[in-house]
Amino acid sequence: MLSTVARSVLLTLFVASNTVFASPTRSTLPKLSPYAVKDSHPVPSKWSRVAPAPGDHLINLNIGLKSSQFDVLEKHLYEVSNPSHHRYGQYLTADEVNEFVKPTDNALDAVHDWLLEHGIEQLELDYSPAKDWIKIDLPVAAVERLLNTSYSVFADKDGSQIVRAPVWSLPLHLHEHVETIQPTNSFFRPLPLKRGVVPVKSDHTTMNLAQMPDAPPAADSTDLTVAQACNASAVTPLCLRTLYGTINYKPKAAGANKVGLTDYLMEANNRSDVSVFLQKYRPEAALAAYQFEVDVIAGGDNQQTPDNATQLAAGKDLEGNLDAETILGIDYPTPLVAYTTGGSPPFKPDDLTPTNTNEPYLTWVNYVLGQSSIPQTISTSYGDDEQTVPKSFATKVCNSFAELGARGVTLLFASGDNGVGPTGDCFTNDGKNESTFLPEFPASCPYVTTVGATKNQNPEVAAFDPRNGFVSGGGFSNYFTRPSYQEPLVTDYVGSLGDIYPGLFNKNGRGYPDIAAQGQSFITIWNGSITLLDGTSAATPTAAAVISLVNDALIAAGRAPLGFLNPFLYSEAYKTFTDITSGNSMGCGTAGFPAQPGWDAVTGFGTPVSLENRLISYPLIRTIYVPPVLFVGRLG
Repeated sequence: MLSTVARSVLLTLFVASNTVFASPTRSTLPKLSPYAVKDSHPVPSKWSRVAPAPGDHLINLNIGLKSSQFDVLEKHLYEVSNPSHHRYGQYLTADEVNEFVKPTDNALDAVHDWLLEHGIEQLELDYSPAKDWIKIDLPVAAVERLLNTSYSVFADKDGSQIVRAPVWSLPLHLHEHVETIQPTNSFFRPLPLKRGVVPVKSDHTTMNLAQMPDAPPAADSTDLTVAQACNASAVTPLCLRTLYGTINYKPKAAGANKVGLTDYLMEANNRSDVSVFLQKYRPEAALAAYQFEVDVIAGGDNQQTPDNATQLAAGKDLEGNLDAETILGIDYPTPLVAYTTGGSPPFKPDDLTPTNTNEPYLTWVNYVLGQSSIPQTISTSYGDDEQTVPKSFATKVCNSFAELGARGVTLLFASGDNGVGPTGDCFTNDGKNESTFLPEFPASCPYVTTVGATKNQNPEVAAFDPRNGFVSGGGFSNYFTRPSYQEPLVTDYVGSLGDIYPGLFNKNGRGYPDIAAQGQSFITIWNGSITLLDGTSAATPTAAAVISLVNDALIAAGRAPLGFLNPFLYSEAYKTFTDITSGNSMGCGTAGFPAQPGWDAVTGFGTPVSLENRLISYPLIRTIYVPPVLFVGRLG
């Protein structure tokens, strides 16, 4: 038994040790600097303030810290994505990427101290894989104190509501460490191309095959010409596979090679509808409708029961079905992964916010970055006006896409369905209300490949459908400067425009789209019946499916997949694309940008068709980009 003296000594040592090693308390924290405004963003014109936000409304706060070495990561990204560099295809591991992206220890310590000052312990925090994002669930009242701000309820013209704070502040000493905090002043919503997939019949009226004039051949055939396989009024997988020269290619690396798609806004991929589609248009792939993987993230939707009347009226799963049917119809048997993201948890529907208003792109990309295995090609058919997103947040999310590119993932995003912008809405939201074209985000991010849409087959032209106003989107970013890989081709295009549209677009911005694919009058099975859909959200999964087959050929040959495509695309690979020289990205009451020879802000470099003699002409493309068995288009 210990003596009283011994017990006293041990107690003294115990207290001392806890004094030394315990977490800091508020009284021991360094004194915080005064608050100052860190970021502000104008409320878009389509949103209006309704009322103060209830103090108990729960917010999933995401704190974005500055990466310690993003410039180094970007250098690696361009080296491993450039075929002329000796490191081409030598992609980074997740750990290597995280090492460049992680914040400094000083930044983490400063943010932890600030949070502790407000009673938030480290044990309450969640982190992204690189710890450059910190997540915490807090009521509005607590966030208002934390950011010295006031949250309000804002309503869109469509009736939806969100809780946001247009201006927020931080202690001055944190300004150098924190890049963005959301949800605060971002009014971005990942709509399916703003107006989304555009039904030819606006009330989603459906039809059966017998009702369709000149229905294209349903049976698969490798001997048809493009003219025989395609019907411009109803596009099928047979048409796409024939047009883009993949119909004779049989995947050899299925399993090692995968393709992914993303679902947002409670969209799902209805297996029953996908099965009906494949039975009709790719019979040997029919079982894939019940075999593709669905990865549900943060309460995403995977509803497989029939839609109710409200869901049918809203066109629920039109986008999800279009994506899955298009990819499986072209890529089978390449495994498909469907990511369905509901937004960061927790989300509890109530009268204030009946739908999830968290930031799903951020939720999705942080989830995927934490995975050890990622599909080599991922298609995303969603976007919104760039100016609805604070530049700080857009930049941070865009940089996250660069992380995936450095790991060898090809990300494709749709360019939008309103040309240079929807007429009547083309004004700045900075309070000046000046006329402007409206670029899209994430289409404007320089670390993704953006896809425009075409129609018809011989020749293909930029997509435009007067029945519903669909126009393939394109333009120039107001946030992101032109990346070096776009020089001099995009600069030459801007120069060719002369003085057209003065002040309406940023002549030095990142130009998009990069490429294009068919995107009009796609046959889609939805709610058990056929509907026709337009959209760059049809073109994007089409392009993703074709690129995924290129990756299959590369992997089967023992080579690395394409990864971030743009440096290669702008230096060499564009030579294998069919140039689209007719059409415009009309919008904002103008004719928009014209399609013309070479790169243009309507269809990029064009569509992925290459005749065999072109492949022979470009040995670099043939040996590194794709074996000659692929992309052998048959015209006629």
